[in-house]
Amino acid sequence: MLALLAASIVASGQSFTCTPTHVWDGDGPVWCAEGPHLRIAGIAAREMDGTCRTNQPCPAASALEARDALVLLMGGAKGTIATGHVVVRGPRLTCRSEGSAGGNRTAAWCRLPSGADLSCAMIKTGTVLRWDRYWKGPACR
Repeated sequence: MLALLAASIVASGQSFTCTPTHVWDGDGPVWCAEGPHLRIAGIAAREMDGTCRTNQPCPAASALEARDALVLLMGGAKGTIATGHVVVRGPRLTCRSEGSAGGNRTAAWCRLPSGADLSCAMIKTGTVLRWDRYWKGPACR
């Protein structure tokens, strides 16, 4: 079990595939079938208790609105588990790691099968904000 947790952090600069299985909130973690727990890079969402951390942007949208927007991008809800994570069977994402996002999460920039950037797609939902401190992504159109 410890080896699996250690392996779940993808080294910075590495590309990896994420097939989403569970979503916690609007900026992650998203659990990937391949092992990593993904923190969507460059964006900020409210915490599930409705608060915002003092050092990050605070969107007007609720945590549930942001989570549900991400769940829709991941193919829609297929249920929930006891921890509160929403079960998804999302489209395969192509990601590039920014390294650890704390705990066992990998911060990453990901693309949907359409080629759209996931961080930009979430910003377009109006439920998350761009986090300039960590933004290294594309110009969102």
